[in-house]
Amino acid sequence: MSAKILAVDTATENCSVALVMGDQVFARSEEAPRDHTKKILPMVDEVLKEANVALTDIDAIAFGQGPGSFTGVRIGIGIAQGLAFGADLPMIGVSTLAAMAQGSYRKFGETHVATAIDARMSEVYWARYSREQDGRWTAVDAECVTPPSELAAQLEADSETWAKVGTGWEAYAEHMDTLAINTKACEVLFPEAQDMAFLAQFAYAEGKAVAAEESEPVYLRDKVTWKKLPGRE
Repeated sequence: MSAKILAVDTATENCSVALVMGDQVFARSEEAPRDHTKKILPMVDEVLKEANVALTDIDAIAFGQGPGSFTGVRIGIGIAQGLAFGADLPMIGVSTLAAMAQGSYRKFGETHVATAIDARMSEVYWARYSREQDGRWTAVDAECVTPPSELAAQLEADSETWAKVGTGWEAYAEHMDTLAINTKACEVLFPEAQDMAFLAQFAYAEGKAVAAEESEPVYLRDKVTWKKLPGRE
C-alpha cells in the first residue's frame, strides 16, 4: 500500500493528524478536548511541512467518522471536507473503534481487541475486532451504543482473551468488569489519525474513497441494542 493518505480525527477527547506515505509516517496527537478547532489545522500544516508535500500531492483524506462526541465528529468531518473540497480530493471515513484496535496492535501487538468508548448517558460505544494476517480487522460484534449493564447481560464467553481499549472500561467499571469474556488491560484510550491512515489504505486500494460531499459521520445513537454479527454466534 503506497497511497499518500492524510488523516484527521477529533471524534474523542484526542485531537490528531497524520500523513502516511509508504513506510513514512508524520503524525501529531494531543489530548485537547476543548481545543480541537484551534489545533487541528496547525497540525495539518505541520505534518505537510515536515513531509515536504502540498495538500494537492495527497491521494485522499481520511477522517474519524465516529462513533464519538457529536461535536467532535462534526468538527472532524467538517475540517476534512474543507480540505478535500479545496484540493479536489476524495475522502475515506474510518471507524474510531477500528482505529483503536489498530492502535493496540501498533503499540502492543494485540490481535483481539474489545473497544469501548464512554458515550455518556450511561452508555458505551462498543465493538470487538480480530486482526487478519493481511492487517485488516474483522468486526466480531457490530458497532453499537449500549448501556454496559445490557452488554454484560448479553455478551457470552469465548476462547479468546480480549485487550481492553477505550475510555468506557474505566467509566463503567462496575458493569464492564462483569463481562463474561476474558480480558486484559491495554493502555489505549483514544483513536489516533495514524491508525486511521493505515486502515484507509485498504479502502483506497479497493476504490472505496468517495467525494467530499458524500462523506458521512457515524453516530450510532439510533442503535441501542448490542448485536452479534451474523455467523459469529
